[in-house]
Amino acid sequence: MKISPFLVPGSEEVYYISNFVSNAEEEYLIRKVCESPKQKWKHPANRRLQVLGGEITPKNQLLSQAMPAYIDSYPDIVTRLRETGAFRSSPHGGPNHVILNEYLPGQGIMPHEDGPAYFPVVATISLGSHTVFHYYKYRSDVNSDIPVEGGGRAVNSSPALSILLEPRSVVITMSSFYSSCLHGIQEIAEDVIAVPPRLDDNGHAQSDHIPGHQDEEDIPLLAGVGSRVANWKMITGENRRQILDMGGVMKRCTRYSLTCRDVERVSRASIGKR
Repeated sequence: MKISPFLVPGSEEVYYISNFVSNAEEEYLIRKVCESPKQKWKHPANRRLQVLGGEITPKNQLLSQAMPAYIDSYPDIVTRLRETGAFRSSPHGGPNHVILNEYLPGQGIMPHEDGPAYFPVVATISLGSHTVFHYYKYRSDVNSDIPVEGGGRAVNSSPALSILLEPRSVVITMSSFYSSCLHGIQEIAEDVIAVPPRLDDNGHAQSDHIPGHQDEEDIPLLAGVGSRVANWKMITGENRRQILDMGGVMKRCTRYSLTCRDVERVSRASIGKR
């Protein structure tokens, strides 16, 4: 698979692939996640997560640990991501570390960076529900309208890029959108899509205009956010496409994400085998 046809408009190297896993694979993956022992889960604010592939030391080294079979056996997410070519320049040619997040409706994560331990490529697979992924750029002044995980530099309150992530999709972030942007998910239970009105030459709404997004000015807006859905032409779900065309509400359900990255430095010590 070549990922170049999946470039998200308005980005440098953000790629979106719908139906990256099948319906049957999604069902299987969610079942295996739900069967995980309770002690595998960690509980940071507003979500719970598992660390797969080993822990990272304070010196940014991976203490490698075997992945669960549902990651590198069936449906073998690791090999599938290798075959996209996104990790071809990374030290190990593919992901060796996965963060499994569970998001309930209304849960999200503040804008953040992934940190220096990883090669600058990340692939995020969504299971069970859609969400909206926002990328933010830093500001040169000291004022910021949004909180940032860990504090630090001020961030623009308006996203530089917003993309709708469908269940079973993958978004792959590379280059400057990885290294110089933050990414986050708003803590909301639903996403409201507003179709912008078509304006005539005098700036008045055209009452006879039928929504359908034939031109760039028709790109659907995320109400309350002020940004547009950059990958709206790439959405495949029939109901989601209809809402993007006509406006409406997408209610979030429980979503599991597999955030897959390559830790550059791996310790020779092993802390477990499958």
